[in-house]
Amino acid sequence: MNLPNDWQPIMQAEIVKPYFTNLMQFVNQAYETTQVFPPKDEIWTAFEKTSFHDVKVVILGQDPYHDDGQAHGLSFSVKSGVKIPPSLRNMYKELADDLDVSEPTTGNLNCWAEQGILLLNTVLTVEAHKAHSHKNKGWEQFTDAVIQRLNERAEPMIFVLWGKPAQQKKKFIDTTKHIVIEGAHPSPLSAYRGFFGSKPFSQINHQLIAWGHDPIQFNCQNDEQLQFELENEHT
Repeated sequence: MNLPNDWQPIMQAEIVKPYFTNLMQFVNQAYETTQVFPPKDEIWTAFEKTSFHDVKVVILGQDPYHDDGQAHGLSFSVKSGVKIPPSLRNMYKELADDLDVSEPTTGNLNCWAEQGILLLNTVLTVEAHKAHSHKNKGWEQFTDAVIQRLNERAEPMIFVLWGKPAQQKKKFIDTTKHIVIEGAHPSPLSAYRGFFGSKPFSQINHQLIAWGHDPIQFNCQNDEQLQFELENEHT
């Protein structure tokens, strides 16, 4: 298999390891015998949308959404027209409060990815309606390696680690070079324990500006979103 963008040479040493071969065999069999999300051709969307050398920010999720039509390969994101899930809704509430902007009306985060945010899940596939069903199959080892390769990059970046599973990845990050933003997970179970009011989005942009980068336009829309709204504005 070939990873998209410039990720193939970066991850070549990883994808030839026996565990990755076993992982791909498991994943291929799962798609043949069960319903799996995201669609098979969208497993690598995060890597397609954000090249290794363009990553400014990593927002780490867990496994993909497991209900119909939600997951499309970007952590926390859903396709245009899909109801915004609770965790993302809470992210939008904090975004609006933090940056004094309106809440986005769609859960599609393609335009975040296109600005250099790697929306990476710890596990990249899941069986339909069975959360964490592809846990401990090898994905974690692969995404650990992704973070390690990013950590080795000369240019600093920002890692956003919400919740304990994401924060376990901190051990792979050189915090003398990179910035780590930690906090409670935005899910309804934990958002009121420190996510709301943490102002992660302004923290991200202040740091990017300090490094000489353009800030992220978080309340953005992409062509897919605009096309969806255009097609549905009279329905």
